Amino acid sequence: MQLSANQRSHRKEQRPHRVAFVASSYNYIKDGVALTLNRLVAHLERQGVEVLVFAPVGKVPAFAHHGTVVPVPSMSLPPRPEYRLAFGLDRQAVQRLRAFRPDIIHIALAPDFLGYSVLKIAQSLNIPVVASYHTRFETYLKHYWYAAGLTGLVRSYLRRSYGVCREVYVPSRSMIETLLADGFRNNLKLWPRGVDTAHFNPVKRSVSWRTKHGIGENELVVVFISRLVREKRLDTLAAALRHLEAGRITHRSVIVGDGPERAVLERHLPHTVFTGFLEGEELAEAYASSDIFVFPSETETFGNVTLEAMASGLPCICADATGSRSLVMHGRTGYLAKPGSAREFADHIAALARDPELRRRMGAAARERSLEFSWDEAMARIHGYYKSLLAETQA
Repeated sequence: MQLSANQRSHRKEQRPHRVAFVASSYNYIKDGVALTLNRLVAHLERQGVEVLVFAPVGKVPAFAHHGTVVPVPSMSLPPRPEYRLAFGLDRQAVQRLRAFRPDIIHIALAPDFLGYSVLKIAQSLNIPVVASYHTRFETYLKHYWYAAGLTGLVRSYLRRSYGVCREVYVPSRSMIETLLADGFRNNLKLWPRGVDTAHFNPVKRSVSWRTKHGIGENELVVVFISRLVREKRLDTLAAALRHLEAGRITHRSVIVGDGPERAVLERHLPHTVFTGFLEGEELAEAYASSDIFVFPSETETFGNVTLEAMASGLPCICADATGSRSLVMHGRTGYLAKPGSAREFADHIAALARDPELRRRMGAAARERSLEFSWDEAMARIHGYYKSLLAETQA
């Protein structure tokens, strides 16, 4: 007996929706992309959605991931061995994808062969593809002389690849505006991130944490929290802190995080406290036990660390660039400085260092602003996008 179109559609609706994720970073490194995608997979599975993840893997996972992961062929990226360069799906992975019969394929697109190959496979299988925009790859390259010449090629690849997707989920309004100005197709939808405001909270301020790192109870702490890589504009950070020292602005500088540029930064900033990588309660204490957060990166699509600092009650001084521009309200929750201008960053830090009441007022406003960002709402938004897209596809 042959089923009518309505009967086939009804039968399809009887089973849970299936989503295949394809990502170049999911569990081999604990970065913002991997953690966000893991949150999304966990949320979808709680809602009854069946999920299968295709991603490169390392010898040992960096953390306990969510969902079932199908390994993708990859190799360590020579100049940045903490990352992996993904190749296309092998025959076994393609068979798993076909057998899974996803309703949607969601790609966390990177300029590698993995994303390109999956777009071709999805087209041949007539499966709708959506993508999420996480990283400004084209702006990273200028910080590495051996890759700077590829900037135009990468931008062109991303523009074409995102253009063939049904929808692209972008973390901030400022990033959407930048992509449209760069000639990207307007298939962009907002997908902001969230923050755990119970975990990142001013009440976590700890005298013992400060004492552990040799910081007095009443000393003013300027903190930077991030991976220690060039694209975070560590040059601007170091220069701004040296300006403060030269101007005799009394403070202690703290850098939380690790990465390939740590040794260079330690040489430039011999008086700075380097804590290394922190997580959990100690990370929350590091934020709350500081007084001013500074973040000169101009490559952010959102700025998770900035939002965590705001939730911790810190005034934030960030680059006037994508991501930060959508979070920091200049003159109210902190300041936006010209990207790369160490002097402007230093001037804003100095203004806050001299005025405890201004710090208190901006920190309280930053905390209030952070309460607008919920992880549950962010993940529910994506699930809503999926359901709307499937309703259109199956109509």
